Amino acid sequence: MSTPQDTSHVHDFVAVGLGPFNLGLACLTEPIGELDGLFLDDKPEFDWHPGMLLEDSTLQTPFMSDLVTLADPTSPFSFLNYLKEKGRLYAFYIRESFYPLRAEYNDYCRWAAGKLDSIRFRHRVTSVEFDESEQLYLVHADDLADGLQRTYRGRRLVLGTGTPPHIPGPCQDLGGDFIHNSRYLQHRSQLQRKKSVTVIGSGQSAAEIYYDLLQDIGAHDYHLTWVTRSPRFFPLEYTKLTLEMTSPEYVDYFHGLPPATRDELVASQKNLYKGINTELIDAIFDLLYQKSLQRPCPTRLMTNTALTDASYDAKSGSYTLGLRQEEQKQDFTLTTEGLVLATGYRYSTPDFLAPVEHRIDRDEQGRFAVRRNYRVDTGTSPGGEIYVQNAELHTHGFVTPDLGMAAYRNSWIIREMLGREHYPVERSIAFQDFSAPVPDAAPATPVRTEAPHS
Repeated sequence: MSTPQDTSHVHDFVAVGLGPFNLGLACLTEPIGELDGLFLDDKPEFDWHPGMLLEDSTLQTPFMSDLVTLADPTSPFSFLNYLKEKGRLYAFYIRESFYPLRAEYNDYCRWAAGKLDSIRFRHRVTSVEFDESEQLYLVHADDLADGLQRTYRGRRLVLGTGTPPHIPGPCQDLGGDFIHNSRYLQHRSQLQRKKSVTVIGSGQSAAEIYYDLLQDIGAHDYHLTWVTRSPRFFPLEYTKLTLEMTSPEYVDYFHGLPPATRDELVASQKNLYKGINTELIDAIFDLLYQKSLQRPCPTRLMTNTALTDASYDAKSGSYTLGLRQEEQKQDFTLTTEGLVLATGYRYSTPDFLAPVEHRIDRDEQGRFAVRRNYRVDTGTSPGGEIYVQNAELHTHGFVTPDLGMAAYRNSWIIREMLGREHYPVERSIAFQDFSAPVPDAAPATPVRTEAPHS
């Protein structure tokens, strides 16, 4: 590495990580002259879950949950403007589906990122320090393009480092060529050359991979197994009154609950954000029916089944999985050559925060103690110091990873940093009440859109 170089310019905030949430913040702050933000990411370009960009997979949220629309429908960074510039607006209109293809959404985000001067790709943040004399955060990063070490200065941090793939305990240091679903497309052809493939997981990604492999099962002649700990292949709950839980009121309600109650709710609400599209569940059944017309289809679907152990035999190139049927309390084993872990993602605190750990507020379990306004710093300054994106599931509920609430969260963060409201922040949009009524309170107007005071 070369000698460290400092950048003397002071940014209003430095954002680390560039997934859809921080990219949305970049788009929404771009026209605001009073906010000078810098966005750092170690990738060479924007790429959102490239291992799961299956040709026919769609978002589970409508196109209005793009980077900006729910904060600013007039923004030039909207998905509809992307379609117009690409010459596909009428085709999308005729398609008559609210749900963009996932690959299309990824291309849209690339398009938006290409219009922004505030983004620095190929910048790997190595540490963050706080300069007491200047009251600034010093963000040290390796510039992977030229090998230089750089330091960027900011009054605030916005952490959007994402959630890394989760590998279950039995598969830690397992060996072999098993993959997490985040790398599925890159390894699909390799998997299809094996005699047997097992998919472990219960959500949308597991279902998409199983369906994709099932389509080619005859051409490659492998045995395909899907193992899920869930008691059924449960659909994503998407009724309109349930969707009202992705609302400012519900976030207010959830954040005000005791931590233990919030944890119980997160565990019980997985079908609200981790379920499978109903259409995909039906498509899997229809494909199984079609494949079984001529001969029994070489596949098994196993519910109520937990992974308890795993080993790898390098000589045979196969895995032996220890499984347990939860309702019967019966243990058994399964041997497979290919193994796909569609086991989700979990937040992990970035190592680069270690030097400023004393400035971060944590709860009794060591997690970020995220305030209602998405701050995690211990300071009292009105404009805040450290904000988080998609690290507040335990404090703000299942809407945390929802693309549809990203513009709302960014509008709130922008308001906090500015000290005034730039984009209207909806206060109340639901017909239903989530809290017990206040004694002697007058009935509330069903739908309200007034914004709260700063």
